[in-house]
Amino acid sequence: MADIESKSPFSPYRADGKLYGFVCVVSGADQPVGEAIIYELAAHGAACIYDSTLTLIDDILNTWGRLDVWVCSSGLLGPPSITNTTPADLAKCFEANTYGPFFALKYAPPAMGKLCEKRNYPNAEVKDVRYGSIVVVGSVAGGYGGCWGPCYTMSSHAALGVVRSGVAVLKGSGVRINCISPGQIDIGVDLNNFDMRGMTDQLPPASMQSKESQHATIGLERAGLPTEVARVAGFLASGFSSYITGANLVVDGGAS
Repeated sequence: MADIESKSPFSPYRADGKLYGFVCVVSGADQPVGEAIIYELAAHGAACIYDSTLTLIDDILNTWGRLDVWVCSSGLLGPPSITNTTPADLAKCFEANTYGPFFALKYAPPAMGKLCEKRNYPNAEVKDVRYGSIVVVGSVAGGYGGCWGPCYTMSSHAALGVVRSGVAVLKGSGVRINCISPGQIDIGVDLNNFDMRGMTDQLPPASMQSKESQHATIGLERAGLPTEVARVAGFLASGFSSYITGANLVVDGGAS
């Protein structure tokens, strides 16, 4: 590893895992987990973080000369029962939970393969190695049923499917793709302010499960926090995870 580090100043090989020079995109930044991820990447030294869509890739390259990290953190629960799920609800869920990862896999890697000299902006670094990291924030519902409604389970499985299939797609590109599957996360929403149709929130409120039940069913005996999901995203964005791709990191406090 020391030999690799000495050959390039590029951030994936930094011993401290910092993201100096990195240009990142985080979708779903208006949701608690996405917002926490933005703060986490900034704390790691990222040069720029966009809250945007694939349509701005050309603008990003023209402005910064590079793209390094794409985090898909938007999501939607959908209705809790199949009885109340309309075809439109199902389409919305799949659009929110799977289209982002699919199109990130399709369009981000060519941009991540662009190399550039050191530019004149804070935390700038040379990019002389093809590298990129796509991080998909999914759900433990991608591994089993019963977390919410069938719509959520189906689309969460599909999002994980994008990650699994992405390994072969990205071979030789220098780009990695991984999934984070949060379990019960306290997003700061109580039942009084929660849309039980599931058409506005990414995760169910932790208050749906009593403290006693959390204590009994979760290894760490509590719900997680958005910042704890964000730290895993920071790890997957950095060189600390340079030999990890196609993985599904479950962040559920030992509930599964």
